[in-house]
Amino acid sequence: MAKRPDDPKRRRAPALPEQEPEPSSTRYLREDERIHIADRLREKASVRAIAAELGRSPSTISREIRRNSMPLRGDRTRWAYRPHAAQRRADQRRPRPKPSKIGQNTELRDFIQAHLAMRWSPEQICHALRRRFPSRPEMHVVHETIYQALYVQGRGELRRELAKALRTGRARRKPHRQAAPRQPRFAHPMVMISERPAEADDRAVPGHWEGELIIGKDGASAIGTLVEWATRYVLLVHLPQGRGAEYVSTALQTTVQTLPRHLVKSLTWDQGSEMAAHHAFTVATDIPVYFCDPASPWQRGSNENTNGLLRQYFPKGTDLSVHGPDHLEAVAAELNSRPRKTLGWETPAERLHKLLAA
Repeated sequence: MAKRPDDPKRRRAPALPEQEPEPSSTRYLREDERIHIADRLREKASVRAIAAELGRSPSTISREIRRNSMPLRGDRTRWAYRPHAAQRRADQRRPRPKPSKIGQNTELRDFIQAHLAMRWSPEQICHALRRRFPSRPEMHVVHETIYQALYVQGRGELRRELAKALRTGRARRKPHRQAAPRQPRFAHPMVMISERPAEADDRAVPGHWEGELIIGKDGASAIGTLVEWATRYVLLVHLPQGRGAEYVSTALQTTVQTLPRHLVKSLTWDQGSEMAAHHAFTVATDIPVYFCDPASPWQRGSNENTNGLLRQYFPKGTDLSVHGPDHLEAVAAELNSRPRKTLGWETPAERLHKLLAA
């Protein structure tokens, strides 16, 4: 006898095996953790106490409360943390990739590309955007956004060739390595940086300079660099006869004599062999020379930073003897007209002019 079509045994589907829910990533806060945060906030618990209970960083809890709290209805001055709404907002923000502000805003992209071509750093560009467009948040980005637009392959938001205009000239990040230490090689005793006048350390008094050489291909050519500590003002020293100690000493004497005497009170250098004639320089100019400790480039931080900027104009592995004094003067003028973060976004030339006027 045939079974009827409406037989319940005929309609029943096979049971599916029970599946356990996939555990959520520990990288992100879960909904039960957000509920715990809300409960403890109502109990007036501190952020650090909540973080300890959840095994999270206090900054994670603080950021979660700050980003996902919502104003109360009828009272915009009071805020509350609602866990389920916070979970929804977090889920909406999580999908990747996100559309980039630079990729969507043609005016912003053109501004950034134009200033990268002028060899401005991403951080300088970001501050220039905020000063140029103070009431337009769509024109504000952080410098990491610009780096990501240049570094991340496939984004296509900024022209890849503009990465060559960065300080390093690289299209991707590279870890820093500690330089090998140098040993002193001077006949006359060195005066170490620890004996330099205390007024040089607080950058309040102008006239204390840091110096070094940038070296060309195969060590056959060099350019001297001098940076004033208080203003970051740059002078470049032409060395047409090479980087021997006598030539360097003579060129430094010629350069510092172009400055007012009260603007040259000391010179700080590393322990490179080019300063073997430091005693003759001091005798001729009455300017003391102080030397950094071995393998301590941070003791001439301003000069090290400036040498990194100069490598945009004088790349490593190139012949530096082809650059004449007029070109060196033009490069120094361009550097001295760039806004600097450490000067409150003034230029070294502006800061030096203020000191001279005062």
